Amino acid sequence: MNIGEVLSRAWQITWKHKVLWIFGILAGCSGGGGGGGGGSAGSSYQSGANDFSRSIESFFTNLPAWQVTAIIIAIVLAVLLLVVLVIFLSTIGRIGLIRGTQQAESGSLKLIFSELFSGSLPYFWRVFLLSLLVGIAVFLAVIAVLALGIVGSVATLGLGLLCLIPLLCLLVPVLWFINVIIEQANVAIVLENLGVLDGLRRGWEVVRTNLGVMIVMALILLLGVGGLGGFIIALPLFGVAIPAIIGAVSESQRTMMSGLALAGICFVGYLPILIVLSGILRTFIGTAWALTFMRLTAQPSSAALTEIEPLPETS
Repeated sequence: MNIGEVLSRAWQITWKHKVLWIFGILAGCSGGGGGGGGGSAGSSYQSGANDFSRSIESFFTNLPAWQVTAIIIAIVLAVLLLVVLVIFLSTIGRIGLIRGTQQAESGSLKLIFSELFSGSLPYFWRVFLLSLLVGIAVFLAVIAVLALGIVGSVATLGLGLLCLIPLLCLLVPVLWFINVIIEQANVAIVLENLGVLDGLRRGWEVVRTNLGVMIVMALILLLGVGGLGGFIIALPLFGVAIPAIIGAVSESQRTMMSGLALAGICFVGYLPILIVLSGILRTFIGTAWALTFMRLTAQPSSAALTEIEPLPETS
């Protein structure tokens, strides 16, 4: 497989079919990131925080028990609804990128959002169940490793903890490897219309038989494009946080509020740009993984489909 051709073609599809950016944004819904800072603050900041805490406590104390219960239930339901919505949109986003890549490679000149969205629905439960099953398996494996490390540390008076550190370091490339298998399994489910287990087997087969190519693609897409690209996109957020940091360490409450307000305005202003750039990045990565599967399984490309056979020679 020509890796350069795959990356070049992935960028061509990403730039030409900008409707895929929407699916890239949706696919990134489940990916979260955030940061926070902590430290000492001035007395006015501490006083304001204490006043706010007392106001909240007083508000709930004066409410009847049934109203407090209703508020808690409403919050829990809202959180559950948000989680379900995020899972649905992110799954549809991943499927839409795969189907969009397939249509672009089949020679489609224009991709339509409604067609991609509706066409992605039949694959939703299979792709979701695959992610759920693998996620549960990984979670149980991590818990088992941590439990083994804790028991070993207690039994060996802390020496077992030293053995746990290399295992935790090894966990990062293992999770990357599992992510590559899931990516290929998702593509197999959508492009070859497979079930959950068949898709997982197919993804593992493609990765296993093309291990060298997959390692190189993982380094490029996960560490290079995803890691470095994501860091560059998020870099302006550090500048946005500067006014908030200055305000937090200031002894003046007015300076603190001004810094927080300025940081909030800058964050809101950069947020749409952040979302769009992240969507483009996710679109390129998803398209590249789909093309990788298609090239390695010898699925027809747009060039092959549009190639005109020569007419037979006449004697």
